[in-house]
Amino acid sequence: MGNRITIDPIPRIEGHLRIEVEVENGKVKNAWSSGMLFRGLELILKGRDPRDAPLITQRSCGVCTYVHQEASVRCIEDAVKVKMPKNAQILRNLTMAAQHIHDHPVHFYHLHALDWVDIVSALKADPKKTADLANAASNAPGQGSKDFAAVKERVKAFVESGQLGPFANAYWGHPAYKLPPEANLMAVKHYLDALRNQVKAAQLHAIFGAKNPHLQTAVAGGVTCGNYLNADRISQYLFMLREQIAFIENVYIPDVLAVAPFYLDWAKVGGCTNFLAFGEFPIGDQLWQPRGWIKGKELKALPVDPTKITEDVKHGWYKDSPPAHPYQGVTDPLDGITLDKNGQLESEGKYTFLKAPRYEGASCEVGPLARTLVSYVAGHKETKDVVDLVLKTLKVGPEALFSTLGRTAGRAINCLVIAKQAEKWCLDLIENIKGGDAKSYEAWQFPAGEAEGMGLADVPRGALGHWIRMKDGKIDNYQQVVPSTWNLGPRDEKGVLGPVEEALIGTPIADPKKPLEVLRTVHSFDPCIACAVHVIDPQTNEVHKVRAL
Repeated sequence: MGNRITIDPIPRIEGHLRIEVEVENGKVKNAWSSGMLFRGLELILKGRDPRDAPLITQRSCGVCTYVHQEASVRCIEDAVKVKMPKNAQILRNLTMAAQHIHDHPVHFYHLHALDWVDIVSALKADPKKTADLANAASNAPGQGSKDFAAVKERVKAFVESGQLGPFANAYWGHPAYKLPPEANLMAVKHYLDALRNQVKAAQLHAIFGAKNPHLQTAVAGGVTCGNYLNADRISQYLFMLREQIAFIENVYIPDVLAVAPFYLDWAKVGGCTNFLAFGEFPIGDQLWQPRGWIKGKELKALPVDPTKITEDVKHGWYKDSPPAHPYQGVTDPLDGITLDKNGQLESEGKYTFLKAPRYEGASCEVGPLARTLVSYVAGHKETKDVVDLVLKTLKVGPEALFSTLGRTAGRAINCLVIAKQAEKWCLDLIENIKGGDAKSYEAWQFPAGEAEGMGLADVPRGALGHWIRMKDGKIDNYQQVVPSTWNLGPRDEKGVLGPVEEALIGTPIADPKKPLEVLRTVHSFDPCIACAVHVIDPQTNEVHKVRAL
């Protein structure tokens, strides 16, 4: 048996995640993903008015703040059989697009980049050479040698004071870092630039959503912001959107392409076998981004039948029940978490509060890479053009996408493609209004007796589904299957690993006390809050406490 390493909790994510890996001969041999939080929103919703569900479920998270409201509204609309007007559809697409435009750069710079960028190494950089590197990659403003010198001085002041501020307590100097000092300094500056940009990206939500987080835009039948269907408000969104497109094109994409060549070995690490995308951005009865799934890494998009989705609780802290479709899903937690005789969380095979979603019995990765792959093989022109450009620039084939590096690149590609399309939707909306179409809501009534509905969305972190069963106008059952459940869920009753568990197998580990490589792959799925890392050596029973960024 190899060394068992425990990272609990994973830093720089939203929520509480514990990852354990067994390392043998310098590589991960086995892995366990444990979600350490139980909320039970499905139980809270029982017996309530279905119109409460969008407001309650979006409180699942303050990061991907709009997406649960949208999925919840969609499942109600499906149950009551109402179709929203065209303007409402576009406005909700713009709101969902704003979520992607905000989340993807935040993930890359503030949650994931420090797995690749050595902050302290930036102190060795030549600001002039850094400026040359940055300007060769893009036309972004503020990339003169003085700009980079100022950032270097700020980092130097942190180091000399004995405090690295937001960059403290990480694995600086780890042998897995490969960027030269100038690339590290460039990335540090862009990390800081992205913090300022993040504020503007969040404001996109507030234009039509009233606020951020927890928007008030979507309701069954349309949107609540019909009074803002005017050229001035849409132009405000369009102006701020174009600022975001400029950042994505001139900073985000060039940074991904600048960093990737130093880590091309990670194009062979961290891959999964199956991929699922629900599709997103409805236009009429079609989806702008296609729905589909990829089986066995075959570059072919297969159709998706939502009735074939199940959740398995064999290895979750729930009372045993057979795999079930979400309409028949049961959320019945055990009384408490138990440990085995060695003090490990895995007791009688149960080690997480996450269920194990499956499609046709297959464990599927969801998220930007799944969306990108499905869109690419389905011939989605906007996606295919950007993917081909990235592959050509990096001089790799499509097989490189099935990896940790591919997952990171897929997110950037997806961000650019969606942002560019949102610009077109703004112009479409203006034309609708000029043509006299101001409708943004369709009235509806609760059906008599029982009804059920499904709301599927493909949100920044991946495939999201809400299922509602209502009776006499009240919620009888409600189930959410969220992206992090797909990606971070455990083994199923057949022993098939969840996606992040599968992706970790074979990961090289240079230093078990500093498992940077594990963080790279886990973060690439974007579970999304920095805390402490505990690494346990089962041979000596020594506990290494490492503050990690």
